[in-house]
Amino acid sequence: MSAHLTILGSGSGGNCAYLEAGETRLLIDAGFSGRQIRQRLASIARAPETLTGILITHEHSDHVAGLLGLAAKLKVPVYCNRLTREAVESQMQIQLDARLFTTGDSFVLGDVTVDTFPVPHDAYDPVGFLVRTAAGNFGFLTDLGHATKLVVERLRAANVVLLEANHDLKMLQEDPHRPWSLKQRIASRHGHLSNESAADVAEQILSANLRHLFLAHLSRDCNDPKLACEVVAGRLARAGGSHVGVFSAPQDVPCPTFSL
Repeated sequence: MSAHLTILGSGSGGNCAYLEAGETRLLIDAGFSGRQIRQRLASIARAPETLTGILITHEHSDHVAGLLGLAAKLKVPVYCNRLTREAVESQMQIQLDARLFTTGDSFVLGDVTVDTFPVPHDAYDPVGFLVRTAAGNFGFLTDLGHATKLVVERLRAANVVLLEANHDLKMLQEDPHRPWSLKQRIASRHGHLSNESAADVAEQILSANLRHLFLAHLSRDCNDPKLACEVVAGRLARAGGSHVGVFSAPQDVPCPTFSL
């Protein structure tokens, strides 16, 4: 049984990925409007009505903006922890069909098993996911300030990883539009990964089975896709990981579908 991953878009303006394995069809985060998500799914001949569920990493708007149009109106089940559900329902004034998990738990969802693990980010109870399928394992790590030993341990089992590479530190420090306090938050241990930090994580999770790395959540102003890929791919090559494909996930259009 094959599995297929399409990054529908990733960045500060919205994050959403589509994973299909067997009869199970999942969104991982829903950070665009319901209309946008519908359009992006249509580009791969899919529709929100066929979704099995939506996995939510945390409550920030660039990860949950589409829940009003998808989960609330179409009654698509949402899988998240209790604090994330409470935050989403409060800030969006909606009632979710939420299937709650405790952070750190694993659960079976159709043809996949979902492992959840805590990540350090400035949200109520943010998580990462390792989605296990018969064809291989997909890791999702889009918002975190640093990688803990637990994060690295979980992602070592992945064949494909969506990994944050938010900013180039020099570009962030020199950005004229962001106040110093915001720059500090972004670069903090509960903020976002820089290219070099993403390279550190990539090197630590490197294995013979890791095949593909999507760099996600790139800042429009404080990063460059070519630079991010060069930093991470260069580090992997020096560590013996030339077999890993490294690509950046754009904000505005879906990535080509990757299959295992």
